[in-house]
Amino acid sequence: MREVLKFTVISILICLAVTILSFPRDVVALQNKTLVFDSQTISEYKWKLSELQPKLPSDWSDFHFLVLEMKATSPQRFLLRLHTPQGITSTFIHPFQNSWIRAAIPLEIFSNAPKRGNDMASLLNNQRAGYFMFNWGPYLRLNQVDSISIAMPEAIAKPSLEIRTIRLTKEFPGDAVLEKQPLVDKLGQWKRDNWADKVSNLSELQTIWRKEEKELKPGNFDYCQYGGYCATKFKATGFFRVELIDGKWWFVDPEGHLFFSAGVNAITPTITTPITNRKSLFESIPPENTQTVKVQREQPVTSFYQWNIWRRFGESWQQDWVDLTVRRMQAWGINTIANWSTKLVTDTQRMPYIVPITGWETKQAYLRFPDVYSPEFLQISDSVAASKSAIRKNDPFLVGYFIGNEPAWPRRELDIINMILSGPDTATRQELQKFLAQGDTPERRKEFFYRAYEKYLQVVTSAIRKYDPNHLILGIRFAGYAPDEMVKAGRIFDVFSVNEYEYILHKEEIQKYAKLSGRPLLIGEFHFGTPGRGMSAGLKQVRDREQRGVAYRYYVENAAAIPEVIGTHWFQWVDQPNTGRFDGENYNIGLVDVTDRPYPKLINAMQETHRKLYAIHAGKEKAIDQKPITH
Repeated sequence: MREVLKFTVISILICLAVTILSFPRDVVALQNKTLVFDSQTISEYKWKLSELQPKLPSDWSDFHFLVLEMKATSPQRFLLRLHTPQGITSTFIHPFQNSWIRAAIPLEIFSNAPKRGNDMASLLNNQRAGYFMFNWGPYLRLNQVDSISIAMPEAIAKPSLEIRTIRLTKEFPGDAVLEKQPLVDKLGQWKRDNWADKVSNLSELQTIWRKEEKELKPGNFDYCQYGGYCATKFKATGFFRVELIDGKWWFVDPEGHLFFSAGVNAITPTITTPITNRKSLFESIPPENTQTVKVQREQPVTSFYQWNIWRRFGESWQQDWVDLTVRRMQAWGINTIANWSTKLVTDTQRMPYIVPITGWETKQAYLRFPDVYSPEFLQISDSVAASKSAIRKNDPFLVGYFIGNEPAWPRRELDIINMILSGPDTATRQELQKFLAQGDTPERRKEFFYRAYEKYLQVVTSAIRKYDPNHLILGIRFAGYAPDEMVKAGRIFDVFSVNEYEYILHKEEIQKYAKLSGRPLLIGEFHFGTPGRGMSAGLKQVRDREQRGVAYRYYVENAAAIPEVIGTHWFQWVDQPNTGRFDGENYNIGLVDVTDRPYPKLINAMQETHRKLYAIHAGKEKAIDQKPITH
């Protein structure tokens, strides 16, 4: 009997071991494919799982990563799509250019909406070694995947993607750049791409810098010292304000001149890229004595742009860069130092500027939405406003304050309510429970959030106006969308702001925001880029550098033709690093490049538009109708 029992146990263990060993930890789906994209012919490659690998399961629930080893001739983003009976879920992938990389993509990003992040960018962007990605959903279960596809809907110049392998795996193999040679040269340029005006050495660059400084002259835009139009005159209050005049909204500057805000975001030399475990990507790392920021968002960083400015001006680089930047803005017709810009520029008091005020979050928060009914929120709001607005209340060059940036709250209202209910006992949770006791439906849950949001605005704006009654509150820079209830609450602002990444504004949508809020509209961000030089195109792509100028004119002039729009702010001053900023973004969307050289075709287009803005907004001249070519 004992021998029989022993034999039975051994047999069971052997069967169990065979089962464990036979269950796949890795399943190879695709090997050695070269995909060539052409927007006119082939923009997507799609494979049934059975076509890729007969043993590939459709239920991916037990796997954690989809791993690609690939090399792309262009940094242009592509879509990785997973097809299921419930729909298609996808992520955008922005690969390093002409470099073999391994991308271990977490499958959970296809199934679960992200729950952490300061704003939409930090919520959706994912920095990885050799690439970055972002995804918008929809978020689906991966228990019935039937196909995989890779798409590039607007391919430029027939880029190709060489794939050595795609496989499913349970364990994280690590993201990696599978190259031994540096990808970035000593000037911060991408080594594995060539373009017409790529600089070969510092001496050549210094000659170009000297030529620009010699030829840079102030432009003729009829601006007064505050950027308003000298030929106009209305009531002067000593500070910026807004007024509806003959059916059109305007800023009015401190001297009473009409003002349309043509601004640029992130005017700063500290355009940084992380360097931890990445030093092999660079021919050389900028010396520490050329850097003002060594750690950003808790990770060591460096800035090739700042190093090049130091090379240009030497020890006096900070003041000399500010002087040059202001001269450039005056020559290009830019009249507003917009969001995220350095104090080196804003505090010169030579140009109008905008300040973002952040830090309203309480210890317990929900997707960064504070515990608004708590005494702590009142105390924090008062403290933040006192420290950040009181010191500027008498500055006539300050246009106003943004109080938030691209919150993740729109369309996530029910998620936030669930976080409140499942979280610790807070004042907001107590208020919510009282409210839901009178009826608990999805509609009432949303209603509670909108009430809490309005409470949030009342507390924050009251705190700012307590310490600074002179300047405008420019609202929250929404990420292209806000529900009607949140727009209506914007009546408490002086200006309603939204970041709109489009080729042209949708006039009906903009006017709806203006009607619901009762306020004029400021476009907080937009841009156009083109892939190349190791950088991705940005959120709105055009074919080439000439088309960036066409796109700028088309967007800004048609925005100015809308009576409710009082300004447009480009994002951003300088290209993002080709190896990515803190969240991986490496967009080719600057007015100047990493070597501190302007993009002439874009600058020329901006000058043309800025000379016409007053006439267009006043209804005296029509906007350009030439659309940009996108691919």
